[in-house]
Amino acid sequence: MKTIFLLLLISINSAFMLGQNNDMNNSTTYYLIRHAEKIRINPIEANPDLNERGYLRAENWKKVFQHIPFNAIYATYFTRTLKTVEPIAISDELEIQLYHPTKIDIHQFKQDTQNKNVLIVGHSNSIPQFVNQLINQEKYLEIDDAEFSHLYIVTIQGNKITDQLLYVDF
Repeated sequence: MKTIFLLLLISINSAFMLGQNNDMNNSTTYYLIRHAEKIRINPIEANPDLNERGYLRAENWKKVFQHIPFNAIYATYFTRTLKTVEPIAISDELEIQLYHPTKIDIHQFKQDTQNKNVLIVGHSNSIPQFVNQLINQEKYLEIDDAEFSHLYIVTIQGNKITDQLLYVDF
């Protein structure tokens, strides 16, 4: 477990080092994750909170991202996405910006976030679609409902777009 966590930190640190001077090298880096585990007691509850494991995962995401200087954090308006990103937003002293996954203008979003490090938190169906829009490809499929470990990293530098998917299981 510690080895996996160490490899993850090295990988993220490498991505960070490549995008560290975003203003100087004219690059934008997006980090996209799904919300952490939610309470599933009531199947008709549309806006459940995180469960105990979800709160632990949110704290672990904070550790993973501790050396990335985010310029902006985006989350959908659901409790589970807000609670997932809250520890990072508090630590980085950033206000969480709300977005609606089906109403976002991707071209405007890219302009608004150009040359920044951006964290985006969403859902099993919306995060892969968001990544696909950022990379201009239909590459990633919906995340399985039981999966919470995907970390997508998209870097845009000029006309060059790179993407990677990491599995971060705590």
